[in-house]
Amino acid sequence: MSYKKLGEYIEVIDDRNRDLLDLPLLGVSVQKVFIPSIANTVGTDMSKYKILSKNQFTYIPDTSRRGDKIGVALLKNHEKALVSQAYTTFKIIDEEKLNPDYLMMWFSRPEFDRYARYHSIGSVREVFDWTDMCEVELPIPSIEKQREIVAQYEAVANKIKVNEAICEKLEATAQALYKHWFVDFEFPNEEGQPYKSSGGAMVFNEELEKEIPEDWEVGLLSDLITVKYGKDYKHLNVGKIPLYGSGGIMSYVDSVLYDKPSVLIPRKGSLNNILYVKSPFWSVDTMFYSIPKIENVLIYIFNALSRMDFNSLNVGSAVPSMTTEYLNSMLILIPSEKKLKSFESELNKIEEYKISINKQNQKLTQLQSLLLSRLARLEG
Repeated sequence: MSYKKLGEYIEVIDDRNRDLLDLPLLGVSVQKVFIPSIANTVGTDMSKYKILSKNQFTYIPDTSRRGDKIGVALLKNHEKALVSQAYTTFKIIDEEKLNPDYLMMWFSRPEFDRYARYHSIGSVREVFDWTDMCEVELPIPSIEKQREIVAQYEAVANKIKVNEAICEKLEATAQALYKHWFVDFEFPNEEGQPYKSSGGAMVFNEELEKEIPEDWEVGLLSDLITVKYGKDYKHLNVGKIPLYGSGGIMSYVDSVLYDKPSVLIPRKGSLNNILYVKSPFWSVDTMFYSIPKIENVLIYIFNALSRMDFNSLNVGSAVPSMTTEYLNSMLILIPSEKKLKSFESELNKIEEYKISINKQNQKLTQLQSLLLSRLARLEG
C-alpha cells in the first residue's frame, strides 16, 4: 500500500478559552496520554489556553526534554479540556477518511518517535513543527479496515485494563488481610478466633508506642532483609529475563542478576512502586533488590513497605530518591515465625494469581506492539 502524507488529512486548530470556561487543564505524558496538569495557574490569564474537543489531538513541538518519546495524545475521556498555549492542537478534517484512533495507533509506534526526533531541528531546542507533522507519511486503508484494526487493538487494550483492575482488587485484599493481622492484631489464634479481641496477651512497646502481641519483637528492616543495589544493564542483550526499573518492567534481557524471590524497592523516581517478584530478574541501578535473612518474610515485607508513603519521605533533592541507610534503619514489627509462615501461605495464593495475570498482560502488551508494527505493512 502506498503511503499518504498526513497533511492531507489534518488541520491545525487554535480555539482559545476567551469565555474563561471552567474546563480541566491537562498535560501530555511521554506515555502519550493526557494527565492532569501540575502547572501553577494562580494569576494566569486562562483566556490564552487552548480548548481541545473530544477526538482532537495535541502534541508538544519541543522534543528536547522528553527522552525518546514525542508528547502527543488524543482526547477521549473529556468532551472538552484546556491545554497549554505552547502545545499544537489539531484535528482530522474528515473522520470518514481517517479514524482518530487509527492515527493515534500510528503515533504510538516507536518508529514514529524515532522519525520525529530525527526530523526535529533547532540549535538550542529541538522542535518538531507543524510542517514536519504534515510531512509524516503513513498507510491509510479504507475506513472499514481502519476501524477493524482499531477494534482489534482496543480489544487487547481493554483486556489489559480488566486485568489491571483485577490486580488492584487482589492488592486491596492482600492489604486488608495485612491490616487485620499486623495492625489490628486480629490474626487467628490457636482456636481460629481473632487474637486481640479474644483476649490475646499484649505488651506495650515503647519504640512503636503501642501494644503488640507478647511474643513479637520490634527490630530493623536490616534484621529481616539485605538491601542490594541493582546494576547497569546497557551491556546486556535482548532476552526473556524481565528488567525492572522504578516504574516496573522496562524491557527483557539475556542475563540474571538474582534468581530467587525478592522485594524490589525504588531508589529513584517512583518511590512508592514496591514490587514483589518470584522469577529470575535483573534490576537497574535505580532499583534496589532484597535478599531475605529469614524464611517466609518477603510477602510480609512487601505488604509492610507498600503501606508506607516513601514519596513523602524523599531524602533526595530534585529527583525523589531513597538510600540504603534509611531503609536499613527503619523500625519494623517482627511477628513470630509461625505467623509469618501462616501469612505467607495465605498471601501466596493471591500473589500467584497476580503473577499469572501480570504474565498474561506482558503477552498482551507484546501483542499490542505486534499490532502496531503491522501498520507499516498494511494491504487493502
